[in-house]
This record gives sequence, C-alpha cells and structure tokens, in this order.
Amino acid sequence: MAASTASSLPSIAFLGAGSMGGAVLQGIVASGIPHEGIIATNRTAAKADALTAEGVTSIALEERPDGNLDAAASARIILIGVKPAMVPDLLREIAPALRDDAIVVSLAAGVTLDTFAAALGEGVRTIRSMPNTPATVGRAVTGLAAGAHATAEDMALVRALFETVGSVIEVPESQIDALSTVSGSGPAYVFLLIEKLTDAAKGMGFSEADARLMAEQTFIGATALLAASGEDPAELRRRVTSPKGTTERAVAVLQDARLDEVFTEATAAALARAKELAAGA
Repeated sequence: MAASTASSLPSIAFLGAGSMGGAVLQGIVASGIPHEGIIATNRTAAKADALTAEGVTSIALEERPDGNLDAAASARIILIGVKPAMVPDLLREIAPALRDDAIVVSLAAGVTLDTFAAALGEGVRTIRSMPNTPATVGRAVTGLAAGAHATAEDMALVRALFETVGSVIEVPESQIDALSTVSGSGPAYVFLLIEKLTDAAKGMGFSEADARLMAEQTFIGATALLAASGEDPAELRRRVTSPKGTTERAVAVLQDARLDEVFTEATAAALARAKELAAGA
C-alpha cells in the first residue's frame, strides 16, 4: 500500500455513503489521519446512525431533505457516491452551494466528467475516481482522472485522500473504465476463485471450515509472499511448480482451460457494460 502524502485532510462530504462511498469513508476513519471534518448523507436514519458511530457527522435525508445541500456547502472535497442514475439531479441540486475552492469527486461507475461539467456548470473542479472495496481495510487500488478545471494541486489533494486507503493510479479518463474491469471488479474475481477452490476441497471430503481455511489462507499467504518478495508472479509460480510434480499437472489443466482467454473475455464484458452505463442503458 502506498503511504499517503498528506499529514491532514480538509473538510470532506460523502453524498451517498453506500458500498463504495462507505468503504472509502471507513478506510479514511480507520487510517487515523487528521481531517477538518467528515459529513456523510444517507437516505435513512438507520444508515446515518451507523456512520455516526464511526465519528462522522451523518445526515439522514428522510429527516433533513436539504441535507445534501448543507453537506456540500460545508466541504472542500465532495465525493459523489449515489447510484449513477441519480448523479445528474444531485449535481444540479448542490451546484449553487459549492465553495469556490470545492473539488467534486465522482465515485459513480460509468458517469463521465462531461456529465459532471454539464450539471455543475463552467469552471467547477471535478475529478473522476474508481476505487475498490478493499479501501475498507486500507488496501484499495484507486484510479483518478482529472477534469478540465482540476489543477495539479487538486489532484495531489485527492490523491492523498485516496492514498489513506490504498494505492492510486492516475490515468486519462479514457482508461478509467478499463481500469475498473481489473481493480474495480477484481475483488469479485478473487472471491470467486476462493469460492471454487473451497468447493473443490469440500468435494475431496474436507469439512466446510477446513476447506475455507485452506483456500482463503492460501490466497492470503500467496499474495503476502508476492508483496514481500518483490518477485514477478510468474517466477513465484515456477518456484512452486516442480518438474513432473503434482502442481505442474494441476497448472497444466488450468492452462488448458485457457484462463488467459477467460479473463480477457471477462474484462471485455465488464468494459462493454461500463460503456452501456455511460450511455444510460
């Protein structure tokens, strides 16, 4: 994980702290980095109360319908975490209340910077982000793309925010959707592989608990070894794969299944869906 370059963060508003916004929010709180205040809005009081317990000023929109407006007006960095279809209306609602130095950051999949510019008006600083859910445990990968009016200082500030919850890659907006097919959707791919390896272990007679322990800790241990060694994953795979051994036979089966093509097709399917979302489909 990259260390954050920030010693402190300015005021932050999360407008919609659902799965992704909530993951980033939890990660920032867990990092312990000082900040000038965090405000989060959610539709229901139950969700708002859960966030308040984490030391966040939380607003339930069912109780304060103008909560998004108040939160946006109070913050330097405003993260938009509502569902993609709700983004344009929310942006038009908060546009009149934004501070002159406000930076509006998208967490919404498939919503372009052009959509943000059209709803917010000329000159507003915007940045598009694509984090992933390991932000909750400080191990996110976040892609950032600068809008037309975002300065280098704005990007550095938002980068520092996301570095509190993991690593950051700066890309042109044209690559954000492609990035999302790897790091954004990637945790689901890993969980699926663990799920299927667990099933295979259960099929060989292991209990549910032992099967899960073997599969989960093998993935956790392998990635920890990869991080600690600095080696290429292909090299580490070769070291485990003794000539004419059991692992070589198993890996041959996986390669015969053309995993390279499967992952290429999977990421292509995710990218196609991202383009559909951007087009409003």
